[in-house]
Amino acid sequence: MLGELIPKGGGDSIPLLNSRLLVGRRSRCDICLDFPNVSSQHCELELTDGYWQVRDLGSTNGIKVNGLRVDVQVLMPGDELTVARHEFELNYQPLTEGPAPEVGDADPFSRSLLEKAGLEGRRRERRRAERHVKKKTSSVPNADGDENQEDTQILDWLTEEDVAG
Repeated sequence: MLGELIPKGGGDSIPLLNSRLLVGRRSRCDICLDFPNVSSQHCELELTDGYWQVRDLGSTNGIKVNGLRVDVQVLMPGDELTVARHEFELNYQPLTEGPAPEVGDADPFSRSLLEKAGLEGRRRERRRAERHVKKKTSSVPNADGDENQEDTQILDWLTEEDVAG
């Protein structure tokens, strides 16, 4: 066994048996999390240079490490991994003595600053919310033919919270 994921809310731990594991809702995934908010292929865990690394596979609800949304992250023993609001503690012993490998820093221009800050997914979600509200407001004009003020306030609230969150 190369480590284990321990559910934070209780339950059986999930053994990490291979050096590369696909996590998702589908039964063919190595780690099947059968919940509606988990994508069919949510993320991948890979043992690289003796340390576990997680990579988001374009999931809808994302992944977090120690509360911060990430796309790719090296995981240290004891880190908290959140897969679409399902929290796990990672328990393992690194297989090497050296420092953990850095991810994505070999080429500083390989990812945008928004991706590095974990904001790329939030921007996508905000755009989706804006489109949803715009569709509703375009069909609900007031007496002057302008957008409904309440819908505009909702749009402002959605985009403001998304940036702050």
